[in-house]
Amino acid sequence: MVVVAHPDDAEFMVAGTVALWAAAGCEVTYVVITRGDKGSDDPEMTPDKLAEIREAEQRAAGALLGVKHYEFMGYPDAYLQHTLELRRDVTRIIRKYRPEVVMTFDPTARFLGDNYPNHPDHRCTGDVTVDAVFPTARDRLTFPELLAEGFEPHKVAQIWLGGTEKANVVVDISATLELKKRAMLAHPSQLGPEIVEFAAQMGRWGAEGQEFEFGEAFRRIAIEG
Repeated sequence: MVVVAHPDDAEFMVAGTVALWAAAGCEVTYVVITRGDKGSDDPEMTPDKLAEIREAEQRAAGALLGVKHYEFMGYPDAYLQHTLELRRDVTRIIRKYRPEVVMTFDPTARFLGDNYPNHPDHRCTGDVTVDAVFPTARDRLTFPELLAEGFEPHKVAQIWLGGTEKANVVVDISATLELKKRAMLAHPSQLGPEIVEFAAQMGRWGAEGQEFEFGEAFRRIAIEG
């Protein structure tokens, strides 16, 4: 399960890995918390129209990678807050699909490099998702209304945090880099052809110090208890 804030976030962070895992038989679910309804400079664009466009783009990108399920949670873009309501809603989805691995943003990454303040929606998504995984999805007595809805507790085995400067695992995406590029180009409302070279550069950064050329780096947390 990949939990992100906006349509296109997953393509930047995990698309190469998702393509590898889906091809190997893993069942992948994308969870997009916000509608992505603020990302346009077009004065003629409306939030509702943009949200519709971006959901369609996300589905098209995911189809290229082999994503099986989608959950669009419908929260407004740019205003995300770490509330109990949001944590409950993410917990519900985790209990519904019962994933072995949950991938999301590293919520501790306030700045990435020297020129990118991490988006507040990204940090909130990472924080809420980690809390939903542990301990909330696991604990029977937290949010008892979920039990009433039929969602039994579930223990996630691992959290993989992307957008991190504390990586402890790197996935070789040399075989799926082209798919990652195509998936990124499936978001034309946000990304142009120049993103292709940026995707390759991101892969080179991810694989720095490795024996392969292109990688995606993660902080992997194996959960005990």
